[in-house]
Formats: sequence, C-alpha cells, structure tokens
Amino acid sequence: ATVNGISFAPEDPSLPKPWKGLVDGKTGYLYYWNPETNATQYEKPVESSYLSSAVAHKSLSSFVQRSPQERGNTVVDDNPYYRNGNHDYARTAGSEKGNDLKGDSDTRSNVALAAYASKSVESDLSPELYRRQHEIAVTGDDAPPPFTSFQLTGFPGEILREVYSAGFSAPTPIQAQSWPIAMQGRDIVAIAKTGSGKTLGYLIPGFLHLKQRRNNPRLGPTVLVLSPTRELATQIQDEAVKFGRSSRISCTCLYGGAPKGPQLKDLDRGVDVVVATPGRLNDILEMRRVSLHQVSYLVLDEADRMLDMGFEPQIRKIVKEVPSRRQTLMYTATWPKEVRKIAADLLINPVQVNIGSVDELVANKAITQYVEVLPQMDKRRRLEQILRSQEPGSKVIIFCSTKKMCDHLAGSLSRQFGAVAIHGDKSQSERDHVLNQFRNGRSPILVATDVAARGLDIKDIRVVINFDFPTGVEDYVHRIGRTGRAGATGVAYTFFCDQDAKHASDLVKVLEGAHQRVPVELQKLVSLGAGMSKPRRWGGGPSSSSGRFRNGGYAYDREQHNSSQPRERISGWGDRARSRSPERFN
Repeated sequence: ATVNGISFAPEDPSLPKPWKGLVDGKTGYLYYWNPETNATQYEKPVESSYLSSAVAHKSLSSFVQRSPQERGNTVVDDNPYYRNGNHDYARTAGSEKGNDLKGDSDTRSNVALAAYASKSVESDLSPELYRRQHEIAVTGDDAPPPFTSFQLTGFPGEILREVYSAGFSAPTPIQAQSWPIAMQGRDIVAIAKTGSGKTLGYLIPGFLHLKQRRNNPRLGPTVLVLSPTRELATQIQDEAVKFGRSSRISCTCLYGGAPKGPQLKDLDRGVDVVVATPGRLNDILEMRRVSLHQVSYLVLDEADRMLDMGFEPQIRKIVKEVPSRRQTLMYTATWPKEVRKIAADLLINPVQVNIGSVDELVANKAITQYVEVLPQMDKRRRLEQILRSQEPGSKVIIFCSTKKMCDHLAGSLSRQFGAVAIHGDKSQSERDHVLNQFRNGRSPILVATDVAARGLDIKDIRVVINFDFPTGVEDYVHRIGRTGRAGATGVAYTFFCDQDAKHASDLVKVLEGAHQRVPVELQKLVSLGAGMSKPRRWGGGPSSSSGRFRNGGYAYDREQHNSSQPRERISGWGDRARSRSPERFN
C-alpha cells in the first residue's frame, strides 16, 4: 500500500503505540510516524521517546497551519527546493492513479504529511536536539554545528544535483556532522556503524578540497582513500565517479588480484582521486609509478578492519610518502587501543564524532535479529525453511565459517535457490562475476565467508543468515550490518550451537542494546556461566585508564604520544586551521 511512493513498513510489535513504520519508496529509508501528533523521526522510538515526539510535533505545527487545505491536497512549502518540483511528495496525496493505500482520506493525507515532515522536521531542530535525537557526540575544540539539511551545506549546484538525483532527501547523521568539520580543513576521527553514509561523508568535502587546490593530476593525486578490501575500494570508486562526474573529477582504484597494467595506465594519464588497498598501493610505490607528494586529503576508511587484517606497517609506510601538511580523516566502526594509537600518530588535534555508543558494540536497531539455539545437525533443515519463507527474488547473504562449507552450501543450494559463493580463494574475475550475479538478482543467494562481511555495500539486501556463528560478536555485528543499510530495514537469523556458548553473554548484550528479543535458551546459557567470554579489547571509554590524557575526545598513552611524529596543519576553508606543535597535546 503506497501513497506517492510512501508505504507502511511491516508490523513491528516492539514499536510503542501509536507509532507506525513508513518506508520511502524512492530511497528505501525507514522512518517512524506518530499518527496522533504527526511527528516523524528516523530513530526507532521507544517508550520513553516523548522528547523527540514533542519536538517533531512542534516543528510540524507551522507547516500544518500553512497547508491550504487539510485533506488530499498539494503539500506546499516556502523552501525553493520544493517549489521547483524536486520534492516527490509535493503532490496531491489522493491524486495518484492506482493508489491502493487502504483507509480514508485522513490516513492518506497524514501519510503524505509524514512523508513531507520526514524531510523538513530535521532542519527545524537545534544542533543540540539534532545531536541528541541521532545519538551524536562531538568532542574537540570549537566543533561546528551539523548540517541538518542539504540546503545548509553550501555545496555547489552540480554536487547538489547529483545528491538529489540519487534520491537522498537529507544528510545522514555522520554526513551532517562530519561535513562542516571537514570543510574547515580539520582532522576527523569518526566512529560509526557500517551503512551510515560515511563514504559521502568524506568524498564530497574531498571534492571541494580538490577544486580549491587545483593540482595537476598528471603529477599525482590530491585525494587518497585507503580501504581494507578490494570490494570496498571498488564501491568507493563507484561513488566517487557517480558524484564527481558533473564536477569532472577523475578517479582510479588500485587493488590486488587484478592486473597492474590498466591501473598503471590510469595513473600515467593522471587522476585526482586514488582509492586503494594498502598492499597494492605499496607495490606500486615500490615500482616508483605513483607519487603521493601532492596528496593533501587523506582518508582511512574502516581503519579498524585494516589493522585487523595486518595492514598497519603498509599504512605507516604509505603515510611517510604523504606530505605532513595534509588533512586526515579516519573512519572506524570500533575504537580499540590499536586504532586509538594510530589515530594519535597520524592525526593532529582531531575532532571526534561518535554516532551511537563508543564503548560498547552496538548493532543497527533497524535490523530485526532472530537467534535460534539449535543442534548442529538441524541447521541445514532450518536454513531451507527460512529461504522458502522469503519473497521470490529477495537478496539473502548466508555466512559460513570456512571456505569449504561456503562452496559446499552454495553448491547444494544453487539449483533450488540460485546460490553462489564468494571467499578469499576466488580470483578477482570470479569475485566480480559472483557479485554481479548477486546484484542483478540472477543469483539472489550469496554464500560468503567473512571476506564479504566488511565493505560489501549492496543496498537492497533483505536478509542475513549466520549459518555458522563467527569468532566473536564484533564480526557478528559487521555481518548483520550488510542489511538494514542507508535507513532501510533488515532481518538477521543466527544459528547458535553448543560450541558457540562462550559468546552467549556478549551476544545477549548486543541484542539488548538493540532492543531485540533474547531467546530463553540463550539466556539459560548465560545463567549457566557458559557465555562468560573475556572482555572485548576496547574495554572502557577514554577516561577509564589512569595515567592517560585526552585530546580531541580520545585518550592515548604518553609513550604513544612521544613516539608520534609532529606534522604541520594544512590550511582549509577559512582561517581556523593552524600549525600545531607537539606541546598542544599536553
């Protein structure tokens, strides 16, 4: 049932009454609507969420008063963006042919109103309320307020056109807060879950930086993005090409498992942006086929994942080739000691942006999680039941712990369900073929090892199934994060067996933190003491350890600071950026 592309989301029994879930048909974004107050919000409401409801209702009141008629009529606003016809919902709620939304004209009008309000209510919030509503914490000197709407960004028209044509109606929280900081030329540490929109969070300021520098691309790139996997690297390149096309920004991607020849040709022709995995970029640096002396905008995406994969030596080697006079942005989903250490070494007085909790691993609340405690021998039968229950063509990822099981499961499911496998032993051409089959729906079931758990960004994945439980809850959160991306909803099924009992306690914390139901069987494992795993390595927050000191919102050991190399601050937009000596850290 839809009105102007807006439809009701499936019933969610955990939603407090009278809230309803609505899905934006154009972007797939899920948001929540209170039909009694006409309040809308992106965060899932809980019983105590009266503040955001009241704020949203207050923000909507002026719009309701200036509506020319109360039911079934065109929604109009003073904003020129809506006057120009760019807003898909600035139309008559009841005028769409084939409108099959059930209910009276009040319901149809209110859904259209909620659709409009989801775009307008955010920009009416004060910076403090916006941050509170989206669980944004900012630490650092004179951090600027967030851009709560695209109109506030001041982006050039060609970039705004690309953003609007992609179907985006408002910045995500990480974009809203990181854009104004990056546009001041300041270093950033951003801690946010996957699927938060972080890629555009650093790409668009990078484009603006690039235009300001006006370097000759034949002498080397100006923007360098490091990512852990070739899948993520190619996806970042796709976004850079898509949103930089109208600005005539050139980009290439350097990754292993593919011939170097075409990549070297791109570098020889000259590119503005290089997206690379650390291993391949180091290889090309050793060949002396690329110069990084013009790089003044450096991004480390999924820094925690790169360190987990052992790329720290390569990262440090690459950074030595980049001028110290640069702007550095680091994005990470977790904040362990190793990431804090490299942040202290590579960034100068950064502003830290946290979306959600830092000290605990938090799953995306838009994902409904089902954990099933069952014997090993029952997993295959239960898997087939779940797959049969899905709508035809629904994209599903199944995670296995071994490459052998991955191939075996994909082979046995391929005839009935159209399954394909991806793991580290596949060649790059095989991986590309498998991912293309999955993206276009010819093979809607992807069976994967953890090589695809991070960096794979396919927005319409409906279901994730953990056939084998991973080696820890960190990987669990990253796996299920393949669904519920960019504001959409998702479902995750997890099979939990006796050998996984050591993870029971941590898994319960993740479920409770996302307001999910905890199975009685899983709770019993915890009460029996089976699920008492050792604490996760990032432990407490910045002030949890004595003998440490803080800067820019995070703590690090004094000996770590003493080993770091000072570097000069690059000037950014305006006069805020300045040279900083090592003494600034004390």
